[in-house]
Amino acid sequence: MFRGPAVPANQIHDFHPPIAPSGLYWIVPVPAGGLTISADANTFTLQMKDVRVVDQPRWPALDSIATPARMTFKMVWKSAGEPVTYDDASRQFRFTGFRASCQLEAQVEVPSIGFSWESDPLEKSQAAFAIIGEEVNGRYYK
Repeated sequence: MFRGPAVPANQIHDFHPPIAPSGLYWIVPVPAGGLTISADANTFTLQMKDVRVVDQPRWPALDSIATPARMTFKMVWKSAGEPVTYDDASRQFRFTGFRASCQLEAQVEVPSIGFSWESDPLEKSQAAFAIIGEEVNGRYYK
């Protein structure tokens, strides 16, 4: 989150999951029932409540302080039925799926500093670009 233009000097919050003991970052386990897929497999809904995150505005600076926070969100992708494939063998990256529409609503809280924020409702959300499908990379590329 930024106060004013989206430049590093104006950043006031940065919410992300804490680094896992394994070293993985930006990863959160999805609980059973957190991801639902419609019967026709055209609509995917990811909904999670009170996900443990940290607010770390100066991340990735080494002296960046991480304050415990939590996030609740709902994200909905709807397939447009148009196939999409991105394949770059030199980078060992492939994505196969479908163009989609996407909507998101979210809330975050940083209890220790009394901060909270809430997006507009899902119905007012619209992404300029979204795709749903499968990705393979690295040693799994072949």
